[in-house]
Amino acid sequence: MKLMTELKTRPRKTIDDFMKLPEGALAELIDGEILMSPTPKVRHQEITLNLTVLLRDHVRSRGLGRVIISPMDVHLPSGNIVEPDVIFISRRNESIIQDWIRGVPDLLIEVVSPTGVERDRLVKRDLYARNGVPEYWIVDPTEESVELLLLKEGRYAPHGYFLKTDGVRSSVLPQLELPVASIFQA
Repeated sequence: MKLMTELKTRPRKTIDDFMKLPEGALAELIDGEILMSPTPKVRHQEITLNLTVLLRDHVRSRGLGRVIISPMDVHLPSGNIVEPDVIFISRRNESIIQDWIRGVPDLLIEVVSPTGVERDRLVKRDLYARNGVPEYWIVDPTEESVELLLLKEGRYAPHGYFLKTDGVRSSVLPQLELPVASIFQA
């Protein structure tokens, strides 16, 4: 029988380990672990595309910055690498757009998938807050809702829970009132 001190633990994965993955791998490096994800389902992709088009139209027409869709690696200051579904980067923050996103975007959006509920609602929420992401949206296809969180004193505070009959109002996207129903259209 082995003693507790002899038990092996998995070594923490590094950015170098992550960069050895094949291009196109759906993976994230979170707290020293490489987390793989299956390809999103059609409904997830329709919602992600709707969000991207709606936000991009708003952002472009006002010259506010850039909207980028997944797959796109975001290299956070903490050394974690995530792949949010939709990313907004304001014009004043565009220097973080390089070969990948390297820094803190102004807004990150996750469309919850059945295999990623805990990761999106807890793990990423806390990770994004620790890295100073000002606004985080959790889009739930099952409930057809958007939960909007704002960073306050290093933690996220609820800013709104929007249902299909509501309009989402963002603090980082001026004049945005996005009808929630338009996000979930097929």
